[in-house]
Amino acid sequence: MPKEYKTIQEVAGPLVLVQGVDHVNYDELGEIELANGDKRRCKVLEVDGATALLQLFENSAGINLSNSKVRFLGHSMELGVSADMLGRVFNGLGSPIDEGPEILPKERRDINGLPINPAARNYPQEFIQTGISAIDGLNTLVRGQKLPIFSASGLPHAQLAAQIARQAKVLGTGEKFAVVFAAMGITFEESNFFIESFKESGAIDRTVLFVNLANDPAVERIATPRMALTAAEYLAFEKGMHVLVIMTDITNYADALREVSAARKEVPGRRGYPGYMYTDLASLYERAGRQKGKEGSITMIPILTMPEDDKTHPIPDLTGYITEGQIILSRDLYHKGIIPPIDVLPSLSRLKDKGIGEGRTRADHSDTMNQLFAAYARGKDAKELMVILGEAALSNMDLLYARFADAFEREYLNQGYRTKRSIDETLDIGWKLLGMLPKGELKRINEKFLDQYYDTRVKRSCVSCLHEKA
Repeated sequence: MPKEYKTIQEVAGPLVLVQGVDHVNYDELGEIELANGDKRRCKVLEVDGATALLQLFENSAGINLSNSKVRFLGHSMELGVSADMLGRVFNGLGSPIDEGPEILPKERRDINGLPINPAARNYPQEFIQTGISAIDGLNTLVRGQKLPIFSASGLPHAQLAAQIARQAKVLGTGEKFAVVFAAMGITFEESNFFIESFKESGAIDRTVLFVNLANDPAVERIATPRMALTAAEYLAFEKGMHVLVIMTDITNYADALREVSAARKEVPGRRGYPGYMYTDLASLYERAGRQKGKEGSITMIPILTMPEDDKTHPIPDLTGYITEGQIILSRDLYHKGIIPPIDVLPSLSRLKDKGIGEGRTRADHSDTMNQLFAAYARGKDAKELMVILGEAALSNMDLLYARFADAFEREYLNQGYRTKRSIDETLDIGWKLLGMLPKGELKRINEKFLDQYYDTRVKRSCVSCLHEKA
């Protein structure tokens, strides 16, 4: 039977100081029992000899120093895991909130887990189709990758996250796919949007949701992504599923870290965030990947809002160091009405070359991708020059590239939140747009692909019309 302590010395906000404790460990769970029998959950933040500092999961109102009792449970926070978690909605501490029955767990796992040993990793190289052309065609996501989305205040990252969760799938027959969705520090309206969106499309049946609201305690927000990753590890490495983990918003998570760090009076780092934030984020991100000898995989899309649209802010800066690229949302594209507003030029998927090509997507994917990037970049440059010098100062070819850039944004990037494109549809749209350019301009595409796709799929009459206009 656990020992009970009546030695609470101080209560300061969410922190409780207890003296005279024995054999208490860091991160161990505890309970504080009030004089009226109510119980408050807590965990050990720090141990110094016989003194323990506790962090409350609920508020500290009603805790009396002389009458309240503390007991420690002998283990850290755990999650009961089971395949029955699919289709369910949980709070940030792993308790069901969808009015369904309690989960009967196959086992209980420590939520802190461990990063995957580099020696035990398989290289990420299989394609995941999100149904979004800007990602599938130009910044391809592969199984086991960590590909964050950098957003900003007011941009529609919630809608994009829901779209990816609804549409994502792995190609091939017999592949088991699931989505684990962790929402941190969101409003009730956002929570309801995600849940209803998944239910409406039927994606809820293959999804596990963990929802932490903005008015929930900061310590619960820190636990939420670990709960989600623990569920993902069970589904991936025990049940052989390919799991996509979407976490939004990492900025809210980092702010919770800063809040707890400030309460502990730790020496702050950049912008007040704790100096160990890099290590803490890495302990989350590095749990994604593919393991040797295991069928399943964990692919991660963390979503964060950049404070003041600043890519050098500590949260996107450290995330960029740990992950393999980034998808960047553009405020300019959003104001133009481009949905989703993904800016493909500064975006990057460092592993995209490993997940595309014959046998994975299509043989012409790499060449088409490189040519679209080059043509769009030149078109953007031509449009900037047009603003400075006027349209009359541009050559006919520069005008053609400027029109290409407009068409690329209108037809390739702008697909809305309800349109799901296969990789073949995405590549065919790319060829249609490249048909606006003379064949001699397509220098990044192998001749055999030009013969196969440019000459057979592009309507030459349309090309001629465009050339005449130029």
